[in-house]
Amino acid sequence: MSRRPGNAARRFVGGGSNPLGGIFHSKSKPNPLVSIVLVLLGTVLVIGYVFKGSGGSGDYKTFSKIEGDSSCTYDVHMAIPILKKTYGDSMHKVLHVGPDTCSIVSQLTKEKDTEAWGVEPYDIEESDVACRSLVRKGLVRVADIKFPLPYRAKSFSLIIVSDSVDYLSPKYLNKTLPDLARVSAQNLVIFTGKPSSSKANNPQTSRFGRPAKMRSASWWARFFVQTSLEENETATKKFEQAAAKGSYKPKCQVFHLNSYH
Repeated sequence: MSRRPGNAARRFVGGGSNPLGGIFHSKSKPNPLVSIVLVLLGTVLVIGYVFKGSGGSGDYKTFSKIEGDSSCTYDVHMAIPILKKTYGDSMHKVLHVGPDTCSIVSQLTKEKDTEAWGVEPYDIEESDVACRSLVRKGLVRVADIKFPLPYRAKSFSLIIVSDSVDYLSPKYLNKTLPDLARVSAQNLVIFTGKPSSSKANNPQTSRFGRPAKMRSASWWARFFVQTSLEENETATKKFEQAAAKGSYKPKCQVFHLNSYH
């Protein structure tokens, strides 16, 4: 904030050495209305600076207000401590695929012994400074997940997907899911919306330009079998136990899968 300039006329008032003090005195009297306007303007500037700095890359509470807590990506934010207990050492090299991935990557990198990367399937033109920095460093990439991801096979120990596969038709899911499993060396976790939450996800529909398909758990189970993806039963049980102990209740469906061997 710039330093407020001093009032030169006010410094001369009352000084016997200035013969023109009486002339300037009447003109230097501050206007109350001007003072009020200046205070209000300063307040607006400070508030604008704070909100601009908070962005979406590290503040998942701000993100949750934007999405109305209905986003599966918000679920991921809350689930990171649970995932840490579930996968342990397998969380040392993580890839998140989904909208607002900058916020997930920023949070994951704060975890001990964890490196994180992200794939943003949608536009990030309105991203904040921190997110653009992650993009410049190559930690976050913008990529259409209907096509093969720009990573080698088994590049990551754990892949987390949220708010992405709900917008793909079976035609593209048949390509995207196997490709996600391809770049995973061990585990794949998918957060998808529930059929009962379709109304809550209407804001996302307008945001991504297409309606989300809220599929049931049985639909996904059949699809995983068709694509030769097996459920990681051990991880599923650990996750459920850690979630119950931590009073974590995801609003989205969470599927734990083994990668291809």
